[in-house]
Amino acid sequence: MISTILVPSDGSKTSQKAALYAVNLAKQLHASIHALTVIDKRLFMGQTVPASKTPRHIEESVEDYLHEVAEGYIEEIKKMCDKQGVALKHTIKMGYPVEEIIKEAKRSKANLIVMGSRGRSALSATVLGSVSYGVIHNDKSIPVLIVRD
Repeated sequence: MISTILVPSDGSKTSQKAALYAVNLAKQLHASIHALTVIDKRLFMGQTVPASKTPRHIEESVEDYLHEVAEGYIEEIKKMCDKQGVALKHTIKMGYPVEEIIKEAKRSKANLIVMGSRGRSALSATVLGSVSYGVIHNDKSIPVLIVRD
């Protein structure tokens, strides 16, 4: 029985399509959604840009900015869940997406992972994105449903 569906999102069109699919599935199964956004450590510089060096004189750490963006991705999924009457929990992590998705699936006791086939990575031309490929091949204990773009 599926009671919790983990939905990793990077804000891409494919991940939003996967989220919508997951929410509709959750409604039919009377399951809940656990939305996850991972701030990829490989892209994180962890430095603050001095205001004098920015065109708009803004000083904000990259981490804070990426966290705000991640909250926006979660908010989109929240709107979908609210519209369908599906319960939502959410998490924002910083790390390596494949590792964090697998850890969160186990921690949240997800019975299913629903994710997009390709995300925002530079490998978007591949048939199956590097993160979805990694999740499928690094953990075989939780079923993964891949939604194509």
